[in-house]
Amino acid sequence: MNMNEPGMEIYLEICRNICAKTEGVTEGKMMSSPGLKYNNKVFAFYHKGTMGFRMGPLFNPEKFGLKYAKPLSPFKTKPPLKGWYVIESEESNLWKDLAEMALEFTQTL
Repeated sequence: MNMNEPGMEIYLEICRNICAKTEGVTEGKMMSSPGLKYNNKVFAFYHKGTMGFRMGPLFNPEKFGLKYAKPLSPFKTKPPLKGWYVIESEESNLWKDLAEMALEFTQTL
């Protein structure tokens, strides 16, 4: 992990807080990027100055006020992953709340 990347310190703080206060949350990987898991299901991850969150199919980035949200689309020949969003570091002030929301959604799966 490169500590100089935008948002890395925020991501690490989110990891420490959520892992400490929520049973069943551990650090893990999402396609080789560092992430957070609940009961072995990834719900958030950090990748090159962005964070991805499993928000579920009903999440509306515009209603949440996000300007830099885009669907997670890691594969060239497949559609974006349903309910997953990538949020740029310009909105890293919202990452903590989004991580909590992603955890809450993942706990329902």
